[in-house]
Amino acid sequence: MEVFEAIAKRHSYRGPFLDKPVPREDLVKIVEAGIRAPSGKNEQTTSFIIVDDPELLRQLAEIINRPVCQTAKAMIVCVIDPRPVFGDISFAVEDCAAAVENMWLAITALGYATVWLDGALRVDQVAERVGQLLGVPPGRQVRVVLPLGVAAQPGSQKEKLPFHRRAWFNRWGQPQASGGNALDP
Repeated sequence: MEVFEAIAKRHSYRGPFLDKPVPREDLVKIVEAGIRAPSGKNEQTTSFIIVDDPELLRQLAEIINRPVCQTAKAMIVCVIDPRPVFGDISFAVEDCAAAVENMWLAITALGYATVWLDGALRVDQVAERVGQLLGVPPGRQVRVVLPLGVAAQPGSQKEKLPFHRRAWFNRWGQPQASGGNALDP
């Protein structure tokens, strides 16, 4: 699948997954896409735990407590190292986000579906409990979980606001040139 097609087809999938395994070769390709994402000062502050063991998946689904996790055939747990890399500034969240987007596009291109779980991890010590289950070392933080598999239901990207409502050339809110073509100088 071509990159712009994957971008157009990428969507948040919260439904059930078919009972089809995700081959490890595909999981490696997906995480390799995350590893290749840019990171602040190339510090590569995001690491990944790929979970495909059925018992660990069951335990993660219990901890995270989201329906999409109940039938996931794999989960990718993104772990950040929040240390500062530019003075006292950490880019760990940004690095993780770039990696997740790359993986999401790879997941889509390979014919799987996922949803970006982040907020669910920030309540009731969920991220900490996931980290403890998976042996995440002190000082590192579970930041995002991607449950994935083959979607049992069709999905589509939600409508996005048009270009002219979210992007402008040269100045915020600048009206487009005559004819309304966003490419007019």
